[in-house]
Amino acid sequence: MILAAHQLHYLPWLRYFHKIASVDTFVVLDDIQFNKNGWQNRNKIKGPAGEVILTVPILQKFQQALSEVRIDNKQPWRRKHLGALLSNYQKAAHFKDYEPFFREVYGKSWDVLNELNYEILLYLLKALGVRTRVLRSSELSVKGEGNQRLVNLCKELGARSYLTGTYAAQTYLDPGLFEREGIELLSQDYECPRYPQLYPETGFVSELSIIDLLFNCGPKSLEALLQNSPSRAGKSAL
Repeated sequence: MILAAHQLHYLPWLRYFHKIASVDTFVVLDDIQFNKNGWQNRNKIKGPAGEVILTVPILQKFQQALSEVRIDNKQPWRRKHLGALLSNYQKAAHFKDYEPFFREVYGKSWDVLNELNYEILLYLLKALGVRTRVLRSSELSVKGEGNQRLVNLCKELGARSYLTGTYAAQTYLDPGLFEREGIELLSQDYECPRYPQLYPETGFVSELSIIDLLFNCGPKSLEALLQNSPSRAGKSAL
């Protein structure tokens, strides 16, 4: 069994869903420290001039856990984000198929960032047709920090292999720790697919939120996402 783990992100990009679709079990790390410079509360879509960043405003505290991050609802972010989707994607081939969900999600009042991100994640997985088992780390009694926690998650859930992105493998993973525990370390074999996008005059923009692919390709999105990938993730060269 192959396992992967990643923190919750807002409207995650294609690479995120490619990783989930490449494994048997995916653990959402929803109780680690919030990264103010990361993508836990923002992501990119495409507009007529290129990339457009959507950011969920937060009430930030120093070194707070991701599970503690509250949304700043004094700012009209829900209206702005829905408006951005409508103005930039209303002409996309499959936008109407998914519009009701986004109207509903932006029609709700959200207090906790994690809960917003998790609801969107589950919907997008279903819309794509990804059937990977998804678990939340906050609901698992697995201790440890950093690499050790990832190893402990693998052991607790019976995973013999752990899939990591190439960037993570080069920066903070300790291959020796996984090897000593008998866990095979795999590297995500990912290449951003080329697919039809709106606004071709601005050129193809990669690494956007998965909704760009979904709105443009609809039921064929998962096929497009995996088109450059082998049937399973490749072994790491670490």
